[in-house]
Amino acid sequence: MAKTFRSTLLRRVGNVVISRAVALGIAPSHYVLLSIRGRRSGAERTIPIRLMRHDGQEWFVAPYGVRDWVHNARAAGEAVVRRGRRSRRVRLTEVSAAVAAPVLAAYVKKEPVTRPFFDARVGDPVSAFEAEADRHPVFRVENMQVSGGAGA
Repeated sequence: MAKTFRSTLLRRVGNVVISRAVALGIAPSHYVLLSIRGRRSGAERTIPIRLMRHDGQEWFVAPYGVRDWVHNARAAGEAVVRRGRRSRRVRLTEVSAAVAAPVLAAYVKKEPVTRPFFDARVGDPVSAFEAEADRHPVFRVENMQVSGGAGA
């Protein structure tokens, strides 16, 4: 059975450290800061997250289940992605389980620290990940049109 996420002191400190490293542009290149408006407060909320690249597209995966950022992404449908001094506005589209499954399978191969939160394991058939998609939402990330200049 998959592990349940708990926000421990170590995780919170780790998020602060990785957030600072991403903001400085010195974290591994697949980490970004995702900023989304809170669905209730309207305040901007920012988290460090892996920007998954798979089959020529970009994705955000919720490896720890439906967290606040997932609810906010569903409500807002857009966000800002930052790394160092570069930022871009993106559209976030939650995808079906069938579309999410191969992304989830690729994600667990690339992000070993989150594997305990999945019932499906590396090497399992894609159908095993399709069964997990309701617990691990996946969002397609698409650049939004920018008028009057180029985005990062």
